[in-house]
This record gives sequence, C-alpha cells and structure tokens, in this order.
Amino acid sequence: MALTLDDVEKIAKLSRLSLNEAEKTATLEKLNAVFELVEKMQAVNTDGVEPMAHPHEVALRLREDAVTETDHATEYQAVAPDVRNRLYIVPQVIES
Repeated sequence: MALTLDDVEKIAKLSRLSLNEAEKTATLEKLNAVFELVEKMQAVNTDGVEPMAHPHEVALRLREDAVTETDHATEYQAVAPDVRNRLYIVPQVIES
C-alpha cells in the first residue's frame, strides 16, 4: 500500500498540521517507508512460531513473601467519622 500526496494532505488536515510542500514530500516518503516495512514483515512466514513474552529465556527472581510493615489501619481509621468492617463510610454522591 502506497500513500499519495493527497493522503498526506488529508492526514495533515485531520491532525491539524500545517505542512509546506517539502514537509509533505518528506512525510510521504517516511510513511511509505513504514508501510513497506510492514509489508515485508507481513510476508515473513510465522507458522509454527510461538509468540514470546520476552526475547530472553529468563526466570523471574522472586523474593520471599514476608510482611515488612505493621498494620496501622486502626490508627488511621480512628479519626474517620464512620468506619464499618475496616471500610470508610462516606455519604452517597451518586443517586441510583
């Protein structure tokens, strides 16, 4: 798929960009280069290739799951106007 100068002008208008003729031509070349690259990538046979989450086979280093802080909820909620089941109760602001 190749773009034309008319396409670049439409894109510029939609993007609210003001491009002179030199910028339009440069943009056209760059966009067509991107489309050429995409076409080349789509032409590659990827049958049987499993998608990767990461390019390297690495195992995540896991830390020990240990509590490092004490529970301060009671102290924090002591100044709240209304608390039930460790939840702050606030006035309803959305009518149903």
